[in-house]
Amino acid sequence: METIATNIELLYEKAKDYAEINIELIKLNSIDKIADVLSSIVSRIVIFMFVVMFVLLVNIALSLYLGELLGKDYLGYSVVAAFYLILVIIINYNKDKIIKVPITNLVIAKLLKTKS
Repeated sequence: METIATNIELLYEKAKDYAEINIELIKLNSIDKIADVLSSIVSRIVIFMFVVMFVLLVNIALSLYLGELLGKDYLGYSVVAAFYLILVIIINYNKDKIIKVPITNLVIAKLLKTKS
């Protein structure tokens, strides 16, 4: 009788240890996936910031050049602004396909990625 009680107690302890280890493993895997997603997003934001600065400077140069060709600086800036207004309208009508779906797919791919 004492052997059965001891075996049950050992089985209970092993099951408890197994559950605690599995919970810890789930926590660590979650932290790893969250860190992977966040680092990917932050790196893309940094790259995006540099691209924005490049595009800004190119747009200023293009505006000044067009202004010189058209005779007035404000006309060059107006042409570039009109281009961006058209671009914003196009992106607004296609924002799900252009912005939402790729970002959603990126996050899902990062979360579902398995370690090799």
